[in-house]
Amino acid sequence: MSVNGIQVEGLRKRYGEGDTAVDALKGVDMQVAPGEVVGLIGPSGSGKSTLLKCLGAVIDPTAGRMVLGDEVIYDGGWKVRDLRALRRDKIGFVFQAPYLIPFLDVLDNVALLPMLAGVPNDEARAVALELLTALDVQHRFRAMPSQLSGGEQQRVSIARGLVNRPPVILADEPTAPLDSERAMAVIRILNDMAQKYETAVIVVTHDEKIIPTFKRIYHIRDGVTHEERGEGRGFA
Repeated sequence: MSVNGIQVEGLRKRYGEGDTAVDALKGVDMQVAPGEVVGLIGPSGSGKSTLLKCLGAVIDPTAGRMVLGDEVIYDGGWKVRDLRALRRDKIGFVFQAPYLIPFLDVLDNVALLPMLAGVPNDEARAVALELLTALDVQHRFRAMPSQLSGGEQQRVSIARGLVNRPPVILADEPTAPLDSERAMAVIRILNDMAQKYETAVIVVTHDEKIIPTFKRIYHIRDGVTHEERGEGRGFA
């Protein structure tokens, strides 16, 4: 397996100090290759949210090492100066709720991130339209978020997560609000997009409908990950 994508070694996160310290992550190891979609599952309080926030450079780990693409981003401390730019340019986020900007149309919701990164508006919109077309929602590019169905909103959210061609996408319960048919459609899209754009995708989920689609699954319990082979029966 290629080490590009995302690689995590011995990741730890401690909250507090002394007798009141809590070790939320106790040495997480995981690796996701470009084009691969893996599941991350575990009970409430197991460390899933903490791990996702560390991977997304939202909170600081306590120790460990993280490699994103071909760049060491954390090794006992952050190795990149601008975490905001790291999140914008190298990490795509897909959430349970789409969090689309209500006063921007679909096209500009997707194009906004590259625009903020300095990409000319026309170029950013062209890339956005390409992704919307790949996700079969290009016919809604002038619609406002309130005019979209739940499935359409989630497709736009996926397009936004992919628009800067990040090496990794972190998807947090992306199918939770969807029925079985739409949930499977979203997972199929994530698999297709991962392969097309060589993106490593980590899906945090409790959704039993989609767990059988993963070829690899990381269980997290008490701050430690355990890898197992998934059924992988949902996709070729």
